[in-house]
This record gives sequence, C-alpha cells and structure tokens, in this order.
Amino acid sequence: MKYIKINIKTVFVLCALCFVLSAQSQELEKLIDTALNNSPEIQKFELQYKRASEKVNEVNTIPNTEFGVGYFVSEPETRTGAQRFKVSAKQMLPWFGTITSRENYVSSLADAKYEDIVIAKRKLMASVSQSYYNLYANKAKQEVLSENIKLLETYETLALTSVEVGKASAVDVLRLQMRQNEMQQLKDVLSQQFLAEQTNLNNLLNRENDVAVTVVESLMMPSEDFEVTTKNLALHPELLKYDKLFQSIEQSELLNQKESSPMIGFGLDYINVSERPDMNFSDNGKDIVMPMVSLSIPIFNKKYKSQTKQNELQQEEITAQKQERLNTLETLLSKAINERISARISYETQTKNLKQAKDAEDILIKSYETGTIDFNDVLDIQELQLKFQMNQIESIKGYYVQSTIINYLTN
Repeated sequence: MKYIKINIKTVFVLCALCFVLSAQSQELEKLIDTALNNSPEIQKFELQYKRASEKVNEVNTIPNTEFGVGYFVSEPETRTGAQRFKVSAKQMLPWFGTITSRENYVSSLADAKYEDIVIAKRKLMASVSQSYYNLYANKAKQEVLSENIKLLETYETLALTSVEVGKASAVDVLRLQMRQNEMQQLKDVLSQQFLAEQTNLNNLLNRENDVAVTVVESLMMPSEDFEVTTKNLALHPELLKYDKLFQSIEQSELLNQKESSPMIGFGLDYINVSERPDMNFSDNGKDIVMPMVSLSIPIFNKKYKSQTKQNELQQEEITAQKQERLNTLETLLSKAINERISARISYETQTKNLKQAKDAEDILIKSYETGTIDFNDVLDIQELQLKFQMNQIESIKGYYVQSTIINYLTN
C-alpha cells in the first residue's frame, strides 16, 4: 500500500498560527515537530500499522501440503504381489480469488489503522498548542502582577509621604502593603502552576520534565478571524476511519463468500508392491500410483450465512457510530466558534474597561497633587485594573485555544 505523504504538521501550524507573531510561530512549530518525532503514542500506532500491513504476507498462502506414510503390518496380497507400504501427498487449493480477497481484507484493515496515526498526530499538535498557550497566559499574568506590585510600591511611597504631612494614616500604608503581599502570593502560586504546565508540555514532547520552555513575550488579538470551512468536517480523520472500517467489512464479506465456495484438492498415492516369487508375468511386483482429485464442499455449515448476517449488522453499527461522532464533532466545532467569538467580545470589553481604569488612576494622581487622594479609591481602582488585565489575558488565551480546536476539526 502506498500513501501520499502530507506534512500535516506544517498545514496545522500555518492554519493555526497565520495570525500569530513570527517568532511565536517558529517556537511553537519547533515544539510540535519535537512532539511528533518523540511521541511514543504515535510510534505505537505506526508499529500497529506496520504490523497490520505485514499481515498481507501472512494471508498470501495456501493450506499446508499433506504428506502421509503408512506401513502394512499385515501385507495384503493382490494379484501382482503383496502391498508393503503406502506414501501419499495431498494439496488443497482455495477457490479462485480467495487469496486475493484475503489480501484485500487485510489491506483494508491496515488502511483503517493508518487513520489512527493521523488522528493521534492531530490530537498531539492540538495538545501541544493548548499547553503552549496556557504557559503564555501564566507568564503574562505573572508579568501583570509584577507591574501591579511595582505600582503599589509607588502608591506606598505616596502614602508614606502623605502620612508625614498628616494627609493619610498608617492604616493606608498597611493596607497597601497587605495588597502587595496578596499579589506576591498570587504570583508565587502562578509560578508553581507554570512549572506544572511546563512538565505537562515536556511530557507531551517526551523529554525531561525540567527542560525550560520559552514562550512568546506577548500575543495580540487578531484583527479578524480566519475563515472556518465547516465542509471539511466531513473529511475529518475520525470520520474517515469509520469509512475505512465500513470498507473493511465489505472486503470481509467478499472474503466470506469466497471461503464459502468449495476447495479443490490434488493428491497422489504411491503403494509399494513386492514381487510374487512363485509367478512370472509382466506386472509382477508392479507398484501402484494413483493420482487423486478431491472437492471440499461446506454443505452443512451455517457459519458463512451467520458471518454474512454479522457483517451486515456491523456495517449498520459503524454507520450509527459515524453519525454519532459527526454529531459530536459538529457540537464541538459550534462550541469552539462561539467561544472564540465570546473571547473576542470579552477582550474588547476588557480593553475599554482598562482604558477607563487608567483614566480613573490619572484622576487619582491629579487629586494627590491637590492633596485630596483617597487610598481606598486607589486600592479599588488597582484591584479593578488587575481584574481587567487578567481577564484580557484569559480572553487572548481562550481565543487561541479555541482556534486550535477549530483547526483540529476543520484542517
């Protein structure tokens, strides 16, 4: 069997990352390439496919040749002499086309196994991409927390100055410090989560858990969404596998019909005859050679009819399974598309909120210049600003994760 090699890795990455920064695209493509080369799961499916393909040579055989040797303990006397021993050979041959049907059946099973490789590669690429985006979001959140901690330190300096001139209390300073402690705690927790996700990604790449993963500095929300071709869903490998399985049942039934046909046998018997010492004639002691033809007919065997019925039921089962899986994939695609739209809406909302929070912060700073700053308002605005920044990062991550799912389903 020959297959056209398609670099699905390249197709996937180009489709999934057509809107991503070049540096990030190259880094993620490198990670995906490493995963595809090192994955034991893909190696497992490739070995299963090779083993299934090798079975073609196994079925390309005919039944064993039968040999028999017999010795007459009590030698039967015939007119030409006593029979001493018998040698026989017999070869049964399947009906015309049976071996070809076996090869076609086994090849169709191997075709179905090949789809497992394609599916495993797609899933692995999606998993690596999603893990990568999780790492990006984690790192971006840590950066935001660091920036906000520095901002609070600036506010703390302002508060200390205000305390000195009697315009603020020590409680305001303590509240700002406690808020910094909370943010540092969040950052430390995120740092541990980053290590856990990094271990997950390294396991997907089948390499040491502590290998450092470099992620892009920032991700931008694309100006527009890439086009989703829902027609391609019908050509998804998960569905094509059911088509291959259906075809294998068709080949199984053709093989069943061939095997229900008679088998032809050819044989030869040789009987050694000893000479009669008391007689002298032309055929005295002449050995016996007997060519034979046999026919094996499954007259009382119902297994072939039963196998036909089983094949019909199995084809109906595969059809139902395919429709069920198609419904599931359509649901997943619709959900991914809608969640990607929601991520864009959320991003735009957080962007507006951040601008307004920044404006509020500027007003507070100007108020400080006139000596009327309220540090309770400072903490409220800072908390809102942090919330909007975190939500914005989640929106970007969600957009790219859902795009990865869409590409898994449609490309």
